[in-house]
Amino acid sequence: MTATGLRRFREPPRTDRPAGSPVTPSTPVTQVTLCELCAVPAGEDHGHVVNVESRGLLCACRACYLLFTRDTDGRARYRAVPRRYLHAPDFPLDAADWDEMQIPVRTAFFFRNSAMDRTVAFYPSPAGATESLLPLETWERVLAANPAMADVRPDVEALLVDRRPDGGFTCHLVPIDACYELVGLVRLHWKGFDGGQEAREAIEGFFADLRERGRTVPPAQGGDDRG
Repeated sequence: MTATGLRRFREPPRTDRPAGSPVTPSTPVTQVTLCELCAVPAGEDHGHVVNVESRGLLCACRACYLLFTRDTDGRARYRAVPRRYLHAPDFPLDAADWDEMQIPVRTAFFFRNSAMDRTVAFYPSPAGATESLLPLETWERVLAANPAMADVRPDVEALLVDRRPDGGFTCHLVPIDACYELVGLVRLHWKGFDGGQEAREAIEGFFADLRERGRTVPPAQGGDDRG
C-alpha cells in the first residue's frame, strides 16, 4: 500500500469547492470523493480498485469499478476490490505459529501478492502497515486446517487474524481495503506505548463491525463462498 492509498483512511474526502475560491462562514462546502480513474464524483458508498503493480488503492465510481470486476487472464493492472466478509471465530492457529511468523502484535493480515507470486503478511502499527517475514510452510499448514478460509482472491482480499484475550484466534476474510482502514485507525488514534484507551476502543469497534458484517464459517467447513 502506497502512502497515497493509505491517506484516504486518515484524511477527509476532497471537496467540490473550486481551488482558490474564497470561503466565508456562510459558504456551503460539500465533501465529494472523486473517482481516481475518471475524476467524476464517486458517490458516498463507492468501491475501490487495486493497482497490482504499485499496490495503490484507488477510489472508483460505479462504472470504473465494474470495468475491473472481471480478470479472466489474471494479468490486469487494476482489480476491483469485492465486498465479501466471512468470519471464523475459532481459527486453527496457536501461539507457537504466531511467534514463528514473527508478529509482535495482536492482529495481522495476509494476502496473495500476485506481482511477487507469494503470500505476504502485514500488521498495523503507529508507523503504518509493517511487513512481517512469513514462513510459507507455517501459513500453508494453518490454511490446510481451515479450507473454507483459504479461497482468498489475490491482491483484493485478505485474511485478517486477531488474537483474542483468551489466547485463541479469530479470522476474518475481508476486502483488502478493510485492512488498510484498520491501519489508518491505528495511526490516527494510537498514543504512547500501548496505544491508549481511544485506540483500543477504535480497534474493538472495527472488529465488532466485521463480526456484524461477516457470515460465520465453521473451521472445518468447505465449499465455494465467493460473493
